[in-house]
Amino acid sequence: MTRISSSRQEAVTVLSWNVNGIRSACRKGIVAWLKQKRPDILCLQEIRARETEVEKSLFESVGYCSYWNGATRAGYGGTAILSLRAPMKVTFGIGDPAFDAEGRTVIAEFPEFVLVNSYFPNGNRSQLRLLEKLRFYGVVLDKCDAIRRQGKQVIVCGDLNTAHKEMDLVNPAANKSKSGFLPEERAWIDRMIDAGYIDTFRYLYPTAGNRFTWWSYTCRSWERNRGWRFDYIFASRELIRYVQESFIMSSVRYSDHCPIGIRLAVD
Repeated sequence: MTRISSSRQEAVTVLSWNVNGIRSACRKGIVAWLKQKRPDILCLQEIRARETEVEKSLFESVGYCSYWNGATRAGYGGTAILSLRAPMKVTFGIGDPAFDAEGRTVIAEFPEFVLVNSYFPNGNRSQLRLLEKLRFYGVVLDKCDAIRRQGKQVIVCGDLNTAHKEMDLVNPAANKSKSGFLPEERAWIDRMIDAGYIDTFRYLYPTAGNRFTWWSYTCRSWERNRGWRFDYIFASRELIRYVQESFIMSSVRYSDHCPIGIRLAVD
C-alpha cells in the first residue's frame, strides 16, 4: 500500500452523511451541492433505496463513481460511496448475513487507506434491536482490526447512532437511560478508541461543545441547535497525524443529519 506522504502535497477531502433517503436528497438539490463542493469522497448512510432505484447518471454527470449497497427491505437502510477516483477494490457488506441484508456497510480500498462506511442500527425500537446494535459495533471493530493486521490504514465513518460524551448532546442527564446515550453504547466508542481508532473531530477539538450532527424535525431543534453528535469519522492511529482538519457542516440541511468531513494529506 502506498505510504502517506509527510510532505502533505495534496489534501483529500472525505465526507460522511446520513441523507435519510437519497431520492429525497436528490429532489432537495444534493447533486448541485455535490457539484459545488466536490469532495473527493462522499460516504452516504440511510440511502433508503436499492441500486436500481438510484439515478446514478446524476452523480456520474458531476464526475463521481458510485457504489450502492441497498437493503433487501424496500425503503430502508443502505449505504453508498461516491468517489472522484475509482477505488482499487469495493466490498459490499461486512460478512454478517443479518447486517448485510440491511445494506449497512460499503468498504472501499484506495492506495493510501481503506475506507469503511457503516450505518449503525438504531437501538430505540426494542431491547433486541439494542443488542443487535451492540453486536454491530463488535463486527465493525473486528473488520477494521483485520484490515489493519494486513498493514493497511483505516478510516471508518458513518452514523453511529450514539453520542459519546456529555458535550455531544443537549441535556445529557435526561437521556442517560435512552438508546443513543446508554452507558453500554458509549462504552463501545471507548473500546474503538482504545483499539486505536481516533475520533478525528475530538482529536482536533477536544473541548468544543454544542457541535451536533443530528437534530429532530420537531420543536425547531435545528434552529435552536438542540441536537446530538451521532456522526463520526475515525482514523486509525497510524493515520491521524495526516488529518489536517475535521469539520461539521451544520448549515447544510437536506436531511435531519448534516455532513461531516476531514481533510487528509496524501502523496
